Amino acid sequence: MDPSSTSSSGGRALATLLRDHGVEVVVADTIAAVESAARPDSLLLVAQTQYLVDNAMLDRLAKAPGDLLLVEPTARTRTALTPQLRIGAASRFNSQPNCPLREANRAGSVQWGPSDTYRARGDLALTSCYDGALVRYRSDGRTITVVGSSNFMTNGGLLAAGNAALAMNLAGARPRLIWYAPDHIEGEKSSPASLSDLVPENVDWIVWQLWLVVLLVALWKGRRVGPLVAEELPVVVRASETVEGRGRLYRSRRARDRAADALRTATLQRLLPRLGVGAGAPGPVVASTIAQRSGADPQFVAYHLFGPPPATDNDLLQLARALDDIERQVTHS
Repeated sequence: MDPSSTSSSGGRALATLLRDHGVEVVVADTIAAVESAARPDSLLLVAQTQYLVDNAMLDRLAKAPGDLLLVEPTARTRTALTPQLRIGAASRFNSQPNCPLREANRAGSVQWGPSDTYRARGDLALTSCYDGALVRYRSDGRTITVVGSSNFMTNGGLLAAGNAALAMNLAGARPRLIWYAPDHIEGEKSSPASLSDLVPENVDWIVWQLWLVVLLVALWKGRRVGPLVAEELPVVVRASETVEGRGRLYRSRRARDRAADALRTATLQRLLPRLGVGAGAPGPVVASTIAQRSGADPQFVAYHLFGPPPATDNDLLQLARALDDIERQVTHS
């Protein structure tokens, strides 16, 4: 969401569109720059909140004047800037707004991608769109808008569905936009950030649920399987069963070429040692030698040993019979 970045996750395209439509986009790199630029009639966009870990800085950001657009906040940022909200349950949210918010209805369908959803704490009057992926409420005279995903505002996601319309409607709600997307941690942390600060909310609960499911499945399977029993496995398989099984496999796949190659190769492996011909001998030499030994026609021998693959199952059967005849003639010659 860096407004100067042209990467797929950057926000340069949105910033350019806003400027083209007359919105004054002020890029703030520090909290001090935000405080200097923010005015009661401006809108403050805060993104990349994973770098906002200093509580004092968050307190200063919360006191900045003007409306607030908070993009995909972390738990720490959400607690500091929007304490009236809580994270919603994981759900399959709708791509349609289904709310009275004008900005959302003008945009229509939006492709959010992975997104958090939000719910109100207590009796807060909350406008919820896209099943909670976009929420808005009023607090202390300012309008606060929170979105659970930055994907629809980025260079890579802006062109999908109504993403560009929603992004411009939200970020261009005021003539002056303060864009704050830090790329480093600013200030001294008043409390150290732990690993849990970087983990999305509800993940720990989901992990415990998964462990419970694994335990229940293990108990269920254990009762069904029972104790291990030593058992001798049948290891004797007749050669005919193996041949028949391979033949059925070739037939099911209509691999007549593979079957023909297997038959021809096996025939040659049995005949060549008997004829005293090397395995690397040319085909015409092999066919001529077999024809002389068996008394068969050389062209007949060459066709069946080195010819094209059979086109039909009947041709394959005829080839097998011819190879058997050739081998029998050589053996009994």
